[in-house]
Amino acid sequence: MTNAEPIDESIGAPDPGMARAGAAAAARRRELNISQRSLAAEGIINAGALIAFEKGRSWPRERTRARLEDILQWPPGTIAALRRGEPAKAPAPEVRPPANGDEVSLIAQAVITAVHAFGSTISTLPPADDAAFIPRVTAILSDLRQLEAVAARAARIGRVTPALIKALSTVRSLYDDLMLRAAGAPQAGLGHRLYAARRGANLTVLETAQAAGVSERAIEQAEAGEPVTASEADAIETLVGQIA
Repeated sequence: MTNAEPIDESIGAPDPGMARAGAAAAARRRELNISQRSLAAEGIINAGALIAFEKGRSWPRERTRARLEDILQWPPGTIAALRRGEPAKAPAPEVRPPANGDEVSLIAQAVITAVHAFGSTISTLPPADDAAFIPRVTAILSDLRQLEAVAARAARIGRVTPALIKALSTVRSLYDDLMLRAAGAPQAGLGHRLYAARRGANLTVLETAQAAGVSERAIEQAEAGEPVTASEADAIETLVGQIA
């Protein structure tokens, strides 16, 4: 058995970023049902070092982090990014025109896997009143919109399978939860508050646009955090105040 690479003990006292990265790695390991013992047996990192890392007391060397990221199915550099306060990135699956239902199902499974990869990132989000909360949630929401686009495109160009329906439902449910969570934050943006108000009033995008006197595109842009004109923003803000 190859000995697990030791961790670097020279970094000094633990910091919040190190604790955040360790907690995210622990959550991801449990999500994938990977035991601490198996990581030691495979020579990735010994159990004591892993426990110290996951509890935020120590920091693995670069080579060990790279091997952990591979095992945890994270892109290279994710652990260091988590320490800096950035969200874990789940690469969106590549979509090619599916030849049959099997390929559509594979795309659907890839989307669901990518969504589940956000679990550890979401579990380490700061409190809603933290200045970093909205930027981090916004990044996750952007990735979820991309995943939904992947699944929706697969539905348009191939057979709509039960797996694909589940993938779309999984993405949209998580997106809905995060948007509503963001809407309750002190620094919530217009798009977050608009989405929550629209959902609370059971309005479609078209109905919301008609009520505000703006285009459907303006509503979609606002909810996606994209810029809208000043007059559109005023009209949307007025509507939110009326239906919230």
